Amino acid sequence: MKSIVLAAVVAAGICVSGAANASEALSKSGGCATCHDVATKKMGPSYKDIAAKYKGKADAEKTIVANLKAGTGHPAVKTSDADTVTLVKWILAM
Repeated sequence: MKSIVLAAVVAAGICVSGAANASEALSKSGGCATCHDVATKKMGPSYKDIAAKYKGKADAEKTIVANLKAGTGHPAVKTSDADTVTLVKWILAM
């Protein structure tokens, strides 16, 4: 029984790690990493700082996606709607 639980935990960790790596790669291919970093301020705030700013706000995802697509306070992004939502969810999860 312990081995089944351990295997499930390991599998879940691999899945989460894979999603995080995919999102980080998406941030690089989408051009986000030019101005932003996970933990360090570059030209723009770090992803962790963005997540902290919006923590606890129910409409954070919707607001950020709309601002990114419209170019409000940030240059308009050229990523697809689905990729933009994926990136915003990844950032807010930090």
